[in-house]
Amino acid sequence: MKRFLRKLKLHTPDEMERAIIFRAQRNAYIFLAIALFLWSIYESYRVYNHNGRLNLLPCFLLVAAVIIQTLSRLVMTRNAVKDDEDSYETGPLINIVALLCVIFSIILTIVSAVVLTGVRL
Repeated sequence: MKRFLRKLKLHTPDEMERAIIFRAQRNAYIFLAIALFLWSIYESYRVYNHNGRLNLLPCFLLVAAVIIQTLSRLVMTRNAVKDDEDSYETGPLINIVALLCVIFSIILTIVSAVVLTGVRL
């Protein structure tokens, strides 16, 4: 049964497999962040030079990816050190609350700008 599950890749990865998976995910994340950044720059250039309609999708995807990555890192750090008495990581909860306030402020600013300028999405 274990061989069958291993062939289907439905097993618990060992340390080397976890390191390989982590590197692959990191490389994919970096690629996507760079691609979304370049797409955002291209869209801004196109709107500026050709007076076209602004496509906000790459900007929203880039911001969402960074927010999700930061929030998950903070939560994982908090869960990893919550029972450790020797840890100096005492402030992840404060960082999570601050990040959520920043996210809320960004969303509120974008919605206000869209409403006040009359931009149609």
